[in-house]
Amino acid sequence: MPNGQWYPPEWPDRIRALAAGELVPATPKRAATVMLLRDGTDGPAVHMLRRRTSMAFAGGAYAYPGGGVDPRDDRPVGWAGPSLETWAARLGTDDTAVAQAVVCAAVRETFEEAGVLLAGPTADTVVGDTTGDDWEADRQGLVDRDLSFAQFLERRSLVLRSDLLGAWARWITPEFEQRRYDTWFFVAALPEGQRTRDVSTEADRTAWIRPAEAIAGYDRGELLMMPPTVATLRALEPHATVAGTLAAASRQSLDPVLARARLEGGDVVLSWPGHEEFTKHVSRGGPR
Repeated sequence: MPNGQWYPPEWPDRIRALAAGELVPATPKRAATVMLLRDGTDGPAVHMLRRRTSMAFAGGAYAYPGGGVDPRDDRPVGWAGPSLETWAARLGTDDTAVAQAVVCAAVRETFEEAGVLLAGPTADTVVGDTTGDDWEADRQGLVDRDLSFAQFLERRSLVLRSDLLGAWARWITPEFEQRRYDTWFFVAALPEGQRTRDVSTEADRTAWIRPAEAIAGYDRGELLMMPPTVATLRALEPHATVAGTLAAASRQSLDPVLARARLEGGDVVLSWPGHEEFTKHVSRGGPR
């Protein structure tokens, strides 16, 4: 039975064009995504969004809240938790501005796409309910880019709680894809008093689902997902509590995963190093 691996039909032709030197790879844009977790009776559940089928990239696929870094995400903000130098070392960059931008993007996108805010009035507090009209106005301002994340935090006298995030993985979109992202994956617990909201314009469904349940749906071909989503779900599955998951974040490798493609005769072989389950052999008739 085929699984639910998302695979765009134009990839084989683009891979062949890249191999022939006819395609110049796009520079990947920095991005961040957050796996929000909450404990349940059967173990942790993760918050997922289903991308609208009308989306040009991965339409219909399940993913986590996230998106590209805003050019303004590196503006100074109230900051709590590990230093920017510590974050830069963990994220694999020697630029603290890049580290701040990635962490800010993770927190900002989580608020924009799920209504959950990892920030508080002080370094050891976090905001409670964020569902009022005033919060919604600010969230929409961020979505519309009328408001920068730094302006939003300053207006509300909040500090970003970087200590509530754990860096989990890093995946880079293949060189033959038109829309490329260098994406850091984070884990975070749903703050007490907050709840996720179905507010993303890019999603037509949201769900709290146990990683094992999501993987089973993918394996049956019922849930469409991209390889990074599947891989991170499999890495979440062994952990029995949210606290245990967060504690394990520091042990996760952040070596970037980048798909490789090679030609074997007339076929394309597509693989993700270290993740053999995603290997595809693509003939003129399609993937197998």
